[in-house]
Amino acid sequence: MFIYSFKAASLKFFGIIAITLAALIAIIAFVPVYAQGGTDADTPASTTDQTVSYSYDKIKDVGDAVDFLSQFGWTVNGATVETKKVTVPAEFDKVFAGYNEIQKEQGMDLSKYKKKEIVRYTFEVTNYAGYDGKVYANVLVYRNKVIGGDICSADVSGFVHGFERARE
Repeated sequence: MFIYSFKAASLKFFGIIAITLAALIAIIAFVPVYAQGGTDADTPASTTDQTVSYSYDKIKDVGDAVDFLSQFGWTVNGATVETKKVTVPAEFDKVFAGYNEIQKEQGMDLSKYKKKEIVRYTFEVTNYAGYDGKVYANVLVYRNKVIGGDICSADVSGFVHGFERARE
């Protein structure tokens, strides 16, 4: 017959290991995973007849944001008009809910990022055809991944749309 005995120190050690393991499993289960490239269902893809894949990740600085916009055919002034940290509101008002609908149309959803601090890069678009006023591109980034954005005019009665060029 075998008799096992444990000291209080041994029980504390195994208890700490069990709690640490449970915490690690919880972190893995609840932290979102971002796929590399444009293949994940959470990553937007083009809705044109041709299959086009855009990369929405690895946006670490202004240059990466410029490269991101160039995938859609936009040419921007290399210097940002503004780089700013902003917080996605906890509750969406009517205007922000409408803006989020534009994001949903391009396969993104800002409601997943409520109360999160994100970076907004704003550029002046230099190749917007058929419009004489100033046009801006906004790129919203969270953890080096584009989570939203738009192409818009500076005019109050102007336009706002997603990253893809309007079909003619």
